[in-house]
Amino acid sequence: HVQLVESGGGSVQAGGSLRLSCAASGFTYSSYCMGWFRQAPGKEREGISGIDSDGSTSYADSVKGRFTISKDNGKKTLYLQMNSLKPEDTAMYYCAAGRGIGGFEVDEYNYWGQGTQVTVS
Repeated sequence: HVQLVESGGGSVQAGGSLRLSCAASGFTYSSYCMGWFRQAPGKEREGISGIDSDGSTSYADSVKGRFTISKDNGKKTLYLQMNSLKPEDTAMYYCAAGRGIGGFEVDEYNYWGQGTQVTVS
């Protein structure tokens, strides 16, 4: 079965950095698109970034220039490097896998991790 496990969340001060990881198993990782999403209390789940099977990336305007998505097909791991963090970045962060086009719409993805909390103060 497909399993996605996020790690790397934590509490940082504004302007700091975190690197999130998502370890994948149970599917042919290299053939899937992967994405990062976040959800703050009382808000809808928000797409952040996506990467397709060929490595092409896309970003939401809210994180463009600050966050970088990448993947290691050999390790079957997805990463999100987050720099210049702001309080509004505080949320539960989720990774996802699907057979879409590598964007960051929730409907493109059908496999989800459990989330990792990021708090920026």
